[in-house]
Amino acid sequence: MVKLLLVTLGIVSLAVLLLALKLIATGDARGPMTHIGASKAMRERGIHCVESMDAIERAQKRRKRAEEKRAKSK
Repeated sequence: MVKLLLVTLGIVSLAVLLLALKLIATGDARGPMTHIGASKAMRERGIHCVESMDAIERAQKRRKRAEEKRAKSK
């Protein structure tokens, strides 16, 4: 049991060390971009992340309300 725990701990430690070395070697302290919007294929299909879609929909609603308000005031 202890032997299995030590082997597992060694493998996990090695993986973390290799990831850290990769980040240091590439100079990119933030790591890879994993958001949907960062993918060229997703952008071509018109697929955005939820936060972007929410911001777009809120802006559209604000514009619609402003247009309705202008139409009422005329």
